[in-house]
Amino acid sequence: MRALLVLLLLAACTPVPAPDLPWHTGIVATTFWVGEVFDPSADDGSQVLSTYDARWMENYGGCDGIQDGDECRTEPRTAANDYFPTAMTPRHNPFYLDLPFDDLNDPGAFARRANVVPWAAEFKGKETDQGFSYLKNRWVQLRKGDRTCYGQIEDAGPGQYDDAEYVFGRDDRRPANKEFNGAGMDVSPALNGCLGFAELDGETDEVDWRFVAEQAVPDGPWKKVVTRQGVVL
Repeated sequence: MRALLVLLLLAACTPVPAPDLPWHTGIVATTFWVGEVFDPSADDGSQVLSTYDARWMENYGGCDGIQDGDECRTEPRTAANDYFPTAMTPRHNPFYLDLPFDDLNDPGAFARRANVVPWAAEFKGKETDQGFSYLKNRWVQLRKGDRTCYGQIEDAGPGQYDDAEYVFGRDDRRPANKEFNGAGMDVSPALNGCLGFAELDGETDEVDWRFVAEQAVPDGPWKKVVTRQGVVL
């Protein structure tokens, strides 16, 4: 009886593994950063806020780079300081990215998110909660050549906001986005440096990526500051 009780307790404490989600290969990844303003006339042209955080720059702790007057510029990141910014201390994980599925603000994506997000069953009852995102803070594994890094989803884009067929598909579908050389994600400066991108802010670097469960993420600089904050409207 005691042995059975021990087994039941161990089972209850064992994390439930994430669904076996596939790799997306050869995906163009551009770079973005908290505080960047690349098109002030566009609804999604400023990273002062994100689709999940109306005060993204404020909550992050400031410009994720170099503040030059009114401009927030990116900078090269190196392993010497774990790819962190040199001029500020981030309050949230500097290893962040976006994917083109906005499960909060895009009506189509919001309507079908519970049916297409593979881990939606973990959050039963949240289907119509507009203050909750299935994607924010989710972990992603990225690789480029012989480098592997990890990051958390903190925004949506580029260019598309309801591309579930690419984001959650199992057939290595190409992104629907045609802008920015057909990019299928944006990555932070920390991920740019960690993955060894050839360009600081370009449109030619490619990565492979897949979703991973948090318990499967190994120790590394991406775990120095883990983002836990939920949606900020």
